[in-house]
Amino acid sequence: MARKKEISREKILEVAYKMAITSGMDGMTARSIAKMGHFSTQPLYLEFENMEEIKNEVLNRISKDLQEDILQKEFTGQPLIDLDLSYITYAEKHTKLFKAMFVDGKFGSKVIAKALKELGIEKLQLQFPDADFDQKKIEQIVTVNWITTIGMAALIVNQIASFSQEQIVNVLNAQVHEAMVNDDYALDNKNNPLAVED
Repeated sequence: MARKKEISREKILEVAYKMAITSGMDGMTARSIAKMGHFSTQPLYLEFENMEEIKNEVLNRISKDLQEDILQKEFTGQPLIDLDLSYITYAEKHTKLFKAMFVDGKFGSKVIAKALKELGIEKLQLQFPDADFDQKKIEQIVTVNWITTIGMAALIVNQIASFSQEQIVNVLNAQVHEAMVNDDYALDNKNNPLAVED
């Protein structure tokens, strides 16, 4: 009689996800996942082709969580600014993951960049429903917004600077307004840091 599988794919992914958000991705190996989950490495090799598959599934879960929960917090009632504040708050709580994804560029930057771009566009349109911008201008505004937000998060996470929520909101509102009225921020896709190839 064959032994029943005791460690499920979901259990492995749950352990890997917790590891990613608490410790980042640098130390994620089959052995470290197994050690943290208190099981052998054998279930990993039975459930997954390789570590890349595990990391991709974890990344997809992080992306989904960002879009559906983590970046949906309300602080000011301004959807785009609330998105930015949610992002900065998340970066402060999960510094290792933030650094791996956005400072070191080691993990899933394309998937996360696509999610951030889509969310930014959605929130910009919610915050400014009467604005009549073409798609290119919307993407420029969102790109400038993310550059500012990620920059502020990096300064905070690396303890280079600290800001009150009011200061962050003022800077973000000023940057968004500036991007809305100024075409000097025009970026074509080749030079756009948030441009994601399909």
